[in-house]
Amino acid sequence: MRDIMHQNSGQHLKAINILGLNFPILDYQYCLGLFAQWVALREAHQVCIANVHTVVTSLSDEAFKDINNQSLITMDGLPLVWYARAVHGATIKERVCGPELMLRCLNQGRNQEWKHFFLGGKEDTLTDLVSAMQSRFPGVAIVGWHSPPFRPLSVEEDEQLVALINQCRPDFLWVGLGAPKQEKWIAAHLPRINVPVQVGVGAAFDFHSGHVRRAPLWMQKYGLEWLYRMMQDRRLIKRYCSTNPIFLALFLRDFIVAKLLGNSP
Repeated sequence: MRDIMHQNSGQHLKAINILGLNFPILDYQYCLGLFAQWVALREAHQVCIANVHTVVTSLSDEAFKDINNQSLITMDGLPLVWYARAVHGATIKERVCGPELMLRCLNQGRNQEWKHFFLGGKEDTLTDLVSAMQSRFPGVAIVGWHSPPFRPLSVEEDEQLVALINQCRPDFLWVGLGAPKQEKWIAAHLPRINVPVQVGVGAAFDFHSGHVRRAPLWMQKYGLEWLYRMMQDRRLIKRYCSTNPIFLALFLRDFIVAKLLGNSP
């Protein structure tokens, strides 16, 4: 564990390295306070929500790894918290989960007049998401949403989307395109999109719109949310079966090195 001067906060934060990604130790309260600073300054920042899949993907995708390390990165998956505790002896109060972070920002943002834009998902998912969030958080300021086609955008379409987002002047851009696509999209557009907080939140739109049921709390608590999602969507089997064993093997390797040899990676 080491101190870093985090470029997104300008503050010294305790940080740990998990398979090449540098995670500052965060909690929801810290993130919300930091976001308030970003919104006040109107400077664009990227937030990456990391889980086992994204960490393992970054091992073979150098561009994706760089994006994560240049952004504010949070531990979404409980296995990352377990790694931090077991290998580095880190004291971590809570994981910072994408869907939960989104809800807290929507809720707290009502008092601070934060404005939100949703990008990604199907049109009916977004319509139901907006309706659900307005019902759950009366007074929330959702200033726009867009469902992009399932293909690369033309140069003209991309320019129109950037213009749409900037015209709406949101404080938060929530992007639900799936990892690593959403992180790469945000990073590529960060210089042109004038939104202080830009976050890739994966399946959060499906959960909060009611289109996909989230795992029961007990499964979330024990790090089994991936299993519940895999049972719901068989397309995820390939993802989890290709990344989870790699993470587990590297976790065990680093645990042995840290505990038996007294040398944390």
